[in-house]
Amino acid sequence: MKIHEYQAKELLKRMGVPVPEGRTARTADEAASAYHELGSPISVVKAQIHAGGRGKAGGVKVVRSAEEARAAAAGMLGKALITHQTGPQGRVVHTVWVEKGSSIDREFYAGIALDRRLGLPVMMASSEGGMEIEEVAAKHPEKILREAFLPGDGLWGYQARRLAFGIGIPAELIGKASKMFQALARAYVDLDCSIAEINPLVTTKDGQVLALDAKINFDANALYRHTDLAGYRDKNEEDPKEIEASKYDLSYIALEGNIGCMVNGAGLAMATMDTIQLHGGSPANFLDVGGGATKEKVAAAFKILISDTNVQGILVNIFGGIAKCDMIAEGVVAAAREVKLAVPLVVRLEGTNVERGREILKNSGLAITPAASLDEAASKICGLVKGGRK
Repeated sequence: MKIHEYQAKELLKRMGVPVPEGRTARTADEAASAYHELGSPISVVKAQIHAGGRGKAGGVKVVRSAEEARAAAAGMLGKALITHQTGPQGRVVHTVWVEKGSSIDREFYAGIALDRRLGLPVMMASSEGGMEIEEVAAKHPEKILREAFLPGDGLWGYQARRLAFGIGIPAELIGKASKMFQALARAYVDLDCSIAEINPLVTTKDGQVLALDAKINFDANALYRHTDLAGYRDKNEEDPKEIEASKYDLSYIALEGNIGCMVNGAGLAMATMDTIQLHGGSPANFLDVGGGATKEKVAAAFKILISDTNVQGILVNIFGGIAKCDMIAEGVVAAAREVKLAVPLVVRLEGTNVERGREILKNSGLAITPAASLDEAASKICGLVKGGRK
């Protein structure tokens, strides 16, 4: 689950990370009032969307009066902000964050993610603050320092100090920066984050160390341990199809292609998407119905696929184990009849009760194209969908 910058700062502040004072605003008048309340001659109005690159897209404005704050907010609220992470459709801005200006001296980067090779969280720090960490890694990998740590121990003081010295934090601010790094590590572990990032982390001319921007993503599988975080979810930022999928405990991620995929098992789903691309097609989604899928869950998944107006064909690829092939077939047929399916449908079934499943599809009276293998299924759906090749 993703949250907004202002929400991430609220959580980090609780954990001991210093952040600039700010206010949320959902109207232009509220933004003007926020400027007054902050009492700072310079403030910043920031669009709140779940995407980076806001500054370059016009979603971050420096203001020097309440009227400027009002005008900046009016130019953002209710409008789509298009960044390199949103795609061409952009994201509609519903909230802005009005924050006190900071007398920035230098900008740095600090972030934590799971290193799957080590099986440990790793704190990364860089002197290249304000840039995308991927860009720094590509152009200047030597400028990214790393410290792995045990979740139960947290980031040790010597590790935090080594990072702070290594990226060039001024000597008199090493203690403050080290405490911030350790607080960020606690937040990552205690909140079951998948990403916890401060970019930029800044030192100021008056001797402060601040999280000027913050990004936190949570591990959705651990949210049951954090019921207090439910209120941070912003469904305006989520694809309606993904929201619907979550009601049925389906793992669904919308993509930009035109071939809908319904598969059981994450690995098989990835292989299916790769094979579609191998044959010249483009997957419209990742969808794992799970090993214990029911007829009702399959029907719901099928309807979600059809609700995507970009979908011009569907590939169902199921290996029946716990979820038997005949039950999968019944769900597909029921859903296809209900939605009056008007796009090509290729189904590949294998596993438990596969012959019964194939018979149900064959006798359904629907235009369902069978396939015996994944490669054959991908080739057929790409051939049936405009733009693919056999």
